[in-house]
Amino acid sequence: MRSSLFVLVSLFAVLVPTLVEAADSDVKVSSIGYLPGRAKRASVTASGTSFTVKRAADDSVALTGTLGAATKDPDTSQTIAVADFTKLTEPGTFYVDVSGVGRSVSFPIGEDAYRDAFVASMLGFYGWRCNTEVSFTFAGQTFSHKACHMDDAHTDYIGSAGKRDGTKGWHDAGDYGKYTVNAGITVGSLLAAWEEYGGVLATYSWGIPETGGPVPDFLDEVRWELEWVLKMQYSATDGHVSHKLTSLKFDAPSDATNAIDAWVMPENDNQTRYFVPSGSAAIGDFVAMLAKAARIYKTYDQAFADQCLAAAKVSYAYLQANPANQTFTDPTSTGGYGTTDSDDRLWAAAEMWETTGDAAALSDFETRAAAFKTGTTSYVDSDFDWSNIKNLGMYIYLQSKKPGRNQTLVTAIQQSLLSAADALVTAHNNSGYGRALSGKAGNYYWGSNGAVVRTCMLLQVANRLSPKTDYLDTCVDQITWTFGRNYYNRSQVTGVGIAPPMNPHHRPSKADGITAPWPGLLVGGGNNTSTQAAGNKNGATNWIDDVNDYELNEVAINWNAPLVYALASFLGASPGTTPTDDAAVPATDAKPGDATLVGPDLASDKGAGPDTPTGNPDAAVATPDAKSSDPDGPAKADQAGPGTPDAGPDAPATSTPDATITADAAGGSAPSKANSGCTCSFGAPRSTTSGPAVLLLLGALALSAATRRRRPLRRRLPRPHPPLRPHPPRCALTAPRWIPPYKRSDYKSAR
Repeated sequence: MRSSLFVLVSLFAVLVPTLVEAADSDVKVSSIGYLPGRAKRASVTASGTSFTVKRAADDSVALTGTLGAATKDPDTSQTIAVADFTKLTEPGTFYVDVSGVGRSVSFPIGEDAYRDAFVASMLGFYGWRCNTEVSFTFAGQTFSHKACHMDDAHTDYIGSAGKRDGTKGWHDAGDYGKYTVNAGITVGSLLAAWEEYGGVLATYSWGIPETGGPVPDFLDEVRWELEWVLKMQYSATDGHVSHKLTSLKFDAPSDATNAIDAWVMPENDNQTRYFVPSGSAAIGDFVAMLAKAARIYKTYDQAFADQCLAAAKVSYAYLQANPANQTFTDPTSTGGYGTTDSDDRLWAAAEMWETTGDAAALSDFETRAAAFKTGTTSYVDSDFDWSNIKNLGMYIYLQSKKPGRNQTLVTAIQQSLLSAADALVTAHNNSGYGRALSGKAGNYYWGSNGAVVRTCMLLQVANRLSPKTDYLDTCVDQITWTFGRNYYNRSQVTGVGIAPPMNPHHRPSKADGITAPWPGLLVGGGNNTSTQAAGNKNGATNWIDDVNDYELNEVAINWNAPLVYALASFLGASPGTTPTDDAAVPATDAKPGDATLVGPDLASDKGAGPDTPTGNPDAAVATPDAKSSDPDGPAKADQAGPGTPDAGPDAPATSTPDATITADAAGGSAPSKANSGCTCSFGAPRSTTSGPAVLLLLGALALSAATRRRRPLRRRLPRPHPPLRPHPPRCALTAPRWIPPYKRSDYKSAR
């Protein structure tokens, strides 16, 4: 363990928001900051009436306001008042001070507020790479593992004994398996971000081996997964697709009696790994991923795009010839990801039609989409994950510019989508923390944090189809919730923001001997059905930062992907670059209400853009139905998440009356971040913490590390790219750190 005081102090100086004095946990904010033109809210969980927003540099007052009326939060039962300081658009570093209660941590306001968190989350994917050496430096700490699982994989269960190439791809979560179904929603979400915000994403790099080549880092990273996905097809003429590639059980066997440590680095996981037989859900996801990739990568590599489309066509033909759901035979006890295929087939048809224009694929999609509208289901769900991915297909259909769509169906799906989006806004408005999946017990399940940020996909599609400020601000508040404005007053992403998770259920983070966990990983979060939460079945309050608690604190690629999407949707171009296409979301269109400016117009709304981010103006919206159960059992259903919350009229958002902006006598404050000058587009470290705050954090770290050593070890349940080009030396990234994803619902208790 690298535990020198110097390293610890340096690490926390970079990763933890600035503190002038110890912050009060009753004033909860987005610790990574706020965008100038979007909603800015804090949650106050103690009695108060007024607040001020002060400049961290000199404690001068930038805004004064009155707290909204305190209300009971439907999830936590806390009494919460909201401090709304949306009117403040001045760039700089600030904190919220509530009279008689205390102050928040310091946070930036700036157009680049989400930049570091986005890059950290993409580094999370790089850290998951399998079958290759990985090494990167983040916040002064180097994270690395050697080339792993180079024997991937054996074919004993899909034919005859032997081996064929199954290399590349990402480790799925805290374990080292690779799963086609979970790859589906992950790749689908990431490539959706590219299709909508690629012009901006192309301007970012973060020091992966391919950096400096002709393909943007974002697409290079996703290609690492796609090249593995291609290898899961049985052959170029056989459309079967292996459901997963794993060992027969999770990692090295543990022996509690002899205290053998089951937590190993990937290169030390020496179990034999196998291709697992095909299932139709995996085939559907395979088709959808590769059809989508074909139209995206053709700009950069026509041969790879052609390879993707050819493979997709073979497996799509198999689906057409074999319409019945096919389950897979699982010889392993690793993650199951078992699910029925109706949603996977629908998504496959949508992507095939969008890429090829094939009328038969359009007919296939429309027939399947119509079947989702029943008395108990809808076209679009406000809450979905890997076991119910019909939303991905609905989004493609609604936003397509291709001719031939059934306009009656388009209208019906769009109405369903907008109804789901409005329901999210209503739930967000009724939540003391602004959580859009609130007010319904089933919205806290295995990987619920991933579902929170995934709502941004639906909200952004809704905003493209029917622009509304509430859609964008609700999305922003899901990011705000994730990075500290929550019950725990903690970031939910390793290495980024206030008191981030230190003990994620992630094998390399436990096994590498380094105190800090690998960065950029979103943890699963509260879970009503957890057996590991010390009897607390309220998912709104039972998250525990414990390495052994995989039901609450694991990380996973399908949770990280929507975090990337959410952050990407508000990014501007990397400093010194020009977007190659349309930018993400307009910087400003906030409607703050009753704030009053005093002095120079530091918070001008001039130049505000429209509510609509770039996208297809004619697209329609759909609302898929949630699966209420899954053949793999309750654990999987819990992870898959519930369906659409009841839609209703928008509840009035809690606002801050009488907010007043105060001009800085010195003429404004300094920018919240400066460019580090590194070729990776990462901001420089934020201001260091004060002495008392550092000591407090070091004490917490020491306690956390000691706790990790004391806890008995417990095994966890689990769940491609061109030749490498010469690249410039990797840069030492100096930015805050991040946390993990959500996992599948069929984990087994032996995890």
